[in-house]
Amino acid sequence: MPHERSSGATVTPFARPIAQEVAKPGVALALVAVIACLAQFMVVLDSSIVNVALPSMKTGLGLSATAQQWVVNGYLIAFGGLLLLAARASDLFGRRRIFQAGLVVFTAAGLFGGLATDGRMLLVARVIQGAGAAALAPSSLSLITASHTEPRQRTRTMTWWGVAASSAGAAGMVIGGLLTAYLSWRWVMLVNVPVGVGLLAASAICLQPSVVSDDRARMDTPGAVTITLAAAAIVYGVSVAPDHGWVSGEVLTLLTGGIVLLAAFVSIERRSDEPLIPLDVFSVHNVRIGNILTLCMGVVITTPMFFLSLYLQQVLGESALRTGMSLLPMVSVISIGVLLSQRLIPTVGPRRLVVAGGLLAAAGLVWLAQLPAHSDYVGHVLLPTVAVGAGTSLTMMPAIVAATTGVAPHNAGVASGLLNMCRQLGAALGLAVLVTVAATVTRYSPSTGSAAVVDGYGIAFYVVAAISAVTALLSLLLKGTETAARSR
Repeated sequence: MPHERSSGATVTPFARPIAQEVAKPGVALALVAVIACLAQFMVVLDSSIVNVALPSMKTGLGLSATAQQWVVNGYLIAFGGLLLLAARASDLFGRRRIFQAGLVVFTAAGLFGGLATDGRMLLVARVIQGAGAAALAPSSLSLITASHTEPRQRTRTMTWWGVAASSAGAAGMVIGGLLTAYLSWRWVMLVNVPVGVGLLAASAICLQPSVVSDDRARMDTPGAVTITLAAAAIVYGVSVAPDHGWVSGEVLTLLTGGIVLLAAFVSIERRSDEPLIPLDVFSVHNVRIGNILTLCMGVVITTPMFFLSLYLQQVLGESALRTGMSLLPMVSVISIGVLLSQRLIPTVGPRRLVVAGGLLAAAGLVWLAQLPAHSDYVGHVLLPTVAVGAGTSLTMMPAIVAATTGVAPHNAGVASGLLNMCRQLGAALGLAVLVTVAATVTRYSPSTGSAAVVDGYGIAFYVVAAISAVTALLSLLLKGTETAARSR
């Protein structure tokens, strides 16, 4: 029995109108929106809240530089690699069921990580938490799109969902700093437990039980597992290269294995009746370019906060709280700029915004590359990070518009999920490469101590600046986006 598709969502033939399944009778749609927005806030929060806690985690659990990187990357890889599979599961098994399953996994992982007695236990918790986030992110959005059927109401609620996601990055830096400074690094993990339990209770009270049928399409589990393992192998291979050498057997095995798994993923997608990523979506020029832009943006958005957090605490000796407050202007500008760029897209056009944003962010990153071992906050941190935040914020929404322009209606949901996956995996791979670059430069720097560490960070910022400039140049290859933007 074939599946019918509509713009942006898959409608299973067995399901009654899904809008009738989301909110229980008598439950205001506003409550459904609050549940969905809080869940998305929590998912994005956990991608940034750990940054300021990394030095304390290192001290408490004896984490190596590679392990610190994997506290971030373990979450990003599991999140990005399983995102499309979780979105498909939400369509097939019901929004509430996958939403609640994601909450259980996410909350349990927070408790497990908060009670970690060694680095391995913490890293396992972060990977599991990323898997829970992969289930929460698409199902939280589908709760809104399925329940809010009136266009204006849906647009307003989705805007608040977007605000929750963008503001979580800023909140994560401050909350992470407060929890680490006044309680312990463990609370950046444990804070998810009461929130998760509260959302589970609210979803049980407010949301209808999922409707399930025996007539289900086969999920592309092999594709999801293969792409996730491929990303993990490549990222891990890059991350251990400074210690083992680029031509060591372990590194070559990991990188070769990752490439083989990527080839296997493409083969699986070509033969699958229900592919995770229908390969015909890449026949659209703007989808190809837009997803490359998104990969680059994942690097530019994620890595500066990682290195700045380490710089402020491990080089300058700042507290976790002061570090969070120091980075707050950058992530706040990103949140504000995303909202502003939505208004500018119809008049300025995505291509021009990405060019301007990419070059502005590159200039700010070159400025950051001049960081000294003893810095002045305003001149060396505040002003350049605001420039980076403003630049990256201008590129985010235009890239989304560009990568979904010209996509067939039945592939709209896939295109959106693909963007999210590329951003998470781009951030993970970029962080692995740049940590490797920084470690290599530090090792061979003529300077010593913190000065050598700062030399490594400086070269890493130069590389990110080059990636941001490439993003600006790549946007010139986009076709017809100005016209499409004005028609939205």
